[in-house]
Amino acid sequence: MAASPDRIRAVVDDYVRLVGTGTADEIVALYAEDATVEDPVGTDVRRGHAAIGEFYAPLESMEQETRLLSLRIAGGEAVFHFEIVTRADGAAFTLSPIDHMVFDDDGRVTAMRAFWGEGDLVVS
Repeated sequence: MAASPDRIRAVVDDYVRLVGTGTADEIVALYAEDATVEDPVGTDVRRGHAAIGEFYAPLESMEQETRLLSLRIAGGEAVFHFEIVTRADGAAFTLSPIDHMVFDDDGRVTAMRAFWGEGDLVVS
């Protein structure tokens, strides 16, 4: 039985919040042990908690804020559009990826793919 839509919604909300203000360990805790991350799509796939933690670790030192823009849930999967604003050197860097996540029965992420490219980064 797939995770409930309410559980998936809670995990996506946590993920978006933690990308902005959390630690790599907090984000990794949302993932199943053998999960995969492909961010952005077309780059090397990271597998397992150690590799996923290395990917998210640089976020801890950044000044960021995030917000969920839209979310669709169906059949134990979610697609969502969110915004990340990173502030550095007097500028704001805004990225609005569309992420696809697959969930196990307990609501842990088994796969995440992020759709964005260099042309999607807006600097102001």
